[in-house]
Amino acid sequence: MTQSTFAMLTAGLGLGAGPPAGAAGPLARAAGLHAGAAAASPGLDPRGVNSFLDAVAAGSFELHSLVVARHGHIVAGGWYAPYRAQAPHLLYSLSKSFTSTAVGFAVAAGKLHLSDRVVNFFPGQVPPTISANLAALNVEHLLTMSVGMPKDATPVVTHEHDWVKTFLAQPIEFQPGSVFLYNSAATYMLSAIVQKVTGQQVNQYLRPRLFAVLGIPEMSWQVCPLGINTGGWGLSATTETLMKFGQFYLQQGRWNGRQLLPKTWIADATRFHIRQTPPADKDPRTDDWYQGYGYQIWRCRHNGFRGDGAFGQFCIVLPDQDAVVAMTSQTMDMQGLLNLVWEHLLPAMNDHAPPEPDAWQHLRQRLAALTLPVPVGTAPARTLPVSVGTTPSGRPDSVYRIESNSLGVTQLSIASRPDGVRLAFEADGKIHTITSGLGSWHDGETELPGTPPQWVELIGVDPSPRHPAKVAVAGAWKDTQTFEMQWRYYETPHFDIVTIHFIERRIEVSFQNSLTLMSTALHVETRPVLKGIASS
Repeated sequence: MTQSTFAMLTAGLGLGAGPPAGAAGPLARAAGLHAGAAAASPGLDPRGVNSFLDAVAAGSFELHSLVVARHGHIVAGGWYAPYRAQAPHLLYSLSKSFTSTAVGFAVAAGKLHLSDRVVNFFPGQVPPTISANLAALNVEHLLTMSVGMPKDATPVVTHEHDWVKTFLAQPIEFQPGSVFLYNSAATYMLSAIVQKVTGQQVNQYLRPRLFAVLGIPEMSWQVCPLGINTGGWGLSATTETLMKFGQFYLQQGRWNGRQLLPKTWIADATRFHIRQTPPADKDPRTDDWYQGYGYQIWRCRHNGFRGDGAFGQFCIVLPDQDAVVAMTSQTMDMQGLLNLVWEHLLPAMNDHAPPEPDAWQHLRQRLAALTLPVPVGTAPARTLPVSVGTTPSGRPDSVYRIESNSLGVTQLSIASRPDGVRLAFEADGKIHTITSGLGSWHDGETELPGTPPQWVELIGVDPSPRHPAKVAVAGAWKDTQTFEMQWRYYETPHFDIVTIHFIERRIEVSFQNSLTLMSTALHVETRPVLKGIASS
């Protein structure tokens, strides 16, 4: 692709002038962003990306996507099947950085000020007695997580109908601005303030000011019972959206020749304001959670900054390298994943890297073939009825009656199909059909009660579940009596292990979600084992 072609493609994307001839394609779907996108660029050594992928595979990490951009152009990108480029991914707390950006737009428009007192926005929801610390709480304290509460208010707030009123009723023991405490409910309050002063949800407010300008598709964002975006979590976005968002910050709020947000806001949002006190077992020189906090944005080592979310959702901006790294994943070791970025990707960002055509060809092929492992069978498939049609009730031919259970499942049918194994759960008068591929992923949707897994400790009562949930399913026969499946909810970081055990004419169906597999302290599996007997 020629220099002039690059310039034309980037002109409408706010990415500045095109790169040198031979560099990778621009940050644009029009340029063919897809799984496996990579090119021989002088800005990245492909051997570093390969070593990063090797280290991920050798560790306890489950990466779902990776996109690396330098000088405004994507130089490497890939998605682990069944995850895919066009599918949004639940961001958890990375949502916070988008909320703070909405605050920036509101401040730039003169609709609020950082010094504005929080109680003044909600006169009808304040407690009867307003403490001195509550009276002093302002917008900037919310942005910097320095509210002064002794603990995160989110678990209490999200179990009530009026989250604003509940937040304002929580004790503030320390002077606002004096102590850092991560508090997702504080970000919700920022969302509520933006909606109060603009008349629009954060998602709506950002649409014409940022998302539409950057070419970002419509996105979903969970809401509280009163219709306010949750702010601190609940946004779903593609990896490309994360990349563009990071590029917007890297360009100091400028896009396609327009200064969307003042440079001063970007500088303030991404600089050190406050830092949490490291415990005795943490070394602030090597831990990226002790480099300082900005406006809902973390500082990183190597003069970087990032938005991040639980289980490894990352948008990392590296100004010194003129680079952005976007990743989605499911891991308990977020610091470990960042360490791999510093160890492998950072030194690979080299403007003098040789072309290495063979290495790039290997990387392209590898990125295009990325996949998460599917269940592997160790026994021949059990003989099942062949599904050649459905009964008048809409079920496959073979049916099991299920004992009373908390999910409300009353019947289950299971049968062989040319493309795998088909299951049909009947619950509350609805048929929930899942087809499992054998050795490969099979796409579908489900509204079966209890799906997809939710990190309930964070969000409390989820008022807006994403149903029907997109799911990709693969299964295998572990023995002639046991069929095990992975149900991958590829718009979230999570999955279920669903196992069917056949005992003569009876079956048992058990569920275990990936949160429980990582840590029972995160989530205790509460779904019952479904027990049934063949109806004929």
